Amino acid sequence: MTETLAAKAATQFPDEVVTKALVRDLTLPARAGTMALITLDNGFDHTKPNTFGPATIAGLTEVVAGLRARAEAGEIQAVGITGKPFIFAVGADLTAVPAAREREQAVEIARAGHTVFAAIMDLPVPTFAFVNGAAMGGGVEIALACDYRTISAGVPAVALPEAFLGLVPGWGGCYLLPNLIGVQKALTVIIENPMNTNKMLSGPAAFKLGMADAMFAPADFLEESLTWAAGVLSGSVEVNRPEVDRDETTWNTAVDLAKALVDVKTGGKSPAPYRALDLVRAARTAGRADAFAAEDEALGDLVMGDELRAGLYSFDLVQRRAKRPAGAPDRALARPVTKVGIVGAGLMASQLALLFAQRLEVPVVMTDLDQERVDKGIAYVHGQLADRLAKGRMTQDAVNKLTGLITGATSKDGFADADFVIEAVFEEISVKKQVFAEVEAVVSAECILATNTSSLSITEMAADLEHPERVVGFHFFNPVAVMPLLEIIPGDKTDDAALATAFAVGKALKKTTIRVKDSASFIVNRLLGRFMGEYSKIVDEGTPVAIADQAVAGLAPMPPYVLLSLVGPAIALHNVETLHRAFGDRFYVSPSMQAVVAAKKPGFDPSLQVVAEHPVELTVPQVRERVLSAIAEEVGMMLADGVAQAPMDIDLAMITGAGFQFWNGGICPLLDREGISEKVLGRRLLPPGAASVPA
Repeated sequence: MTETLAAKAATQFPDEVVTKALVRDLTLPARAGTMALITLDNGFDHTKPNTFGPATIAGLTEVVAGLRARAEAGEIQAVGITGKPFIFAVGADLTAVPAAREREQAVEIARAGHTVFAAIMDLPVPTFAFVNGAAMGGGVEIALACDYRTISAGVPAVALPEAFLGLVPGWGGCYLLPNLIGVQKALTVIIENPMNTNKMLSGPAAFKLGMADAMFAPADFLEESLTWAAGVLSGSVEVNRPEVDRDETTWNTAVDLAKALVDVKTGGKSPAPYRALDLVRAARTAGRADAFAAEDEALGDLVMGDELRAGLYSFDLVQRRAKRPAGAPDRALARPVTKVGIVGAGLMASQLALLFAQRLEVPVVMTDLDQERVDKGIAYVHGQLADRLAKGRMTQDAVNKLTGLITGATSKDGFADADFVIEAVFEEISVKKQVFAEVEAVVSAECILATNTSSLSITEMAADLEHPERVVGFHFFNPVAVMPLLEIIPGDKTDDAALATAFAVGKALKKTTIRVKDSASFIVNRLLGRFMGEYSKIVDEGTPVAIADQAVAGLAPMPPYVLLSLVGPAIALHNVETLHRAFGDRFYVSPSMQAVVAAKKPGFDPSLQVVAEHPVELTVPQVRERVLSAIAEEVGMMLADGVAQAPMDIDLAMITGAGFQFWNGGICPLLDREGISEKVLGRRLLPPGAASVPA
């Protein structure tokens, strides 16, 4: 089978980056014998992680067969597996999936992975996984195939993210993990974390769950792991694992609770997490062969489903398109930034100050109207740094450096030598224009003036300035440290130097930058405004919230009124009122929302709902079609007006700025998949096969 798989890999997957299984013999301490240590290494640095494609699997299969022969001959007493520096392995190589047209191709690769992982499990000597770096998907599963595991305390990410993409952990994860750490903990990794915007575990968190038997510091991780392994082999180290509770009621209750979460998050529209739940439920009593065969079948079905193709489309957007922003000017035009000014010292401004100082490592000056506000902003920054120090995420030296870089004042005179000044003040055009006039009186003619406005016109904001060409929109999303998206908006007179500098700064801040036309609320807030407006109108007309929520489950990361409470009713209302003024009645301003804001409620309050005189209750399908149709109409208008460079940028923005689902492809593939884009716009938004199974 190895030769067949290798031959097929060469023809069907010619672009695979092959991860080699490099073997070296190590003499273990305490006369514990010889370990054959496999190092997974694709020959690149950490920016291109180890993956498992067909050729990689074929090579690993051959290596494991050779190690079996050596173990049987008594040449080795143990086998270890580790990764190249900073990377263990991040799972299957999915780059060829979009071209796959036959289910059997997927099933064959699934079986090949199971075969080699089973061969590792069946080696006649103890096996050890030394998880030295990021481990995801198949990387976690190859570690689970070993008898024992150690993990570095510095590992930044451990995950089984498959359900987030539209797959299942298909090389043993759904069977091995619940039988190792128990069903409830396993479902945290297999279901809960992927459903919560693909949350990752740190090395210590994975160890706490029981995914590893021992944890060591990064500096001497491999040395300590080998010493520990020698102790296991000699009997001086005892490995104790809690007994897994296999009570049928307990097990099934955990699966049922996870299913309830999936229902809320997906509305039943993504098959992958449900298949994973079926596999985990069966893992309580299934034998290995049956469990692996069931995973093969699940992978075969899901690879031939549109949700996975949309998930891979999303992955490509985040990994590739995000690194080459469409419409960005030549980077050579960017000006250096050696000092940053921030107008405002509120929560958003304070978050920006910390981000700029940490990423750019330049002085940052915050200003506000009075010393009390300035002190509060500085105190927030210091509190954040103290928290990171306490959690071991920063050293005292790093904290001291950032504390020294961030200062505050009530005067804007400190901006005189700044190269980049961003305002984060009240969302009112007259206030922002006044702020920029005051800043322009202080700064040099080359200093870039950026605005963090979420909805207002960049052109209007710059209109009265002496140098309107240096003003650019620089819209972050809250919380700043977490949300990846940065919308960059040129005004009518913004020049290429200012725009190039904005993109360069955005890249240095490690943000996903997207060029957006100067138009009310830009991309994300405009689409969210249309989405929330249509949803609110349907509820105000008489459809119960529970029905409306069921209809839109799986679009945003949470139900609309939950999202409303997170954003803040006043901010959401301001956004939709801005859009209503700009575009008219298609952006509905809810009287219920106005009542909530007037009453200063933190979120939607049913007692304040203003229901139509003659209520109309829609069904779940009716609500879904109406909401998606409204979104499709708005997407069509935005593309026609050049608000976004392409449908892909709308999807990238909604994924990284609003948490829209990977397995939906953001929004455009979903509109195509459900036939909404053709019904509303008379055309698909993406070519067939771009985020779906090729015809």
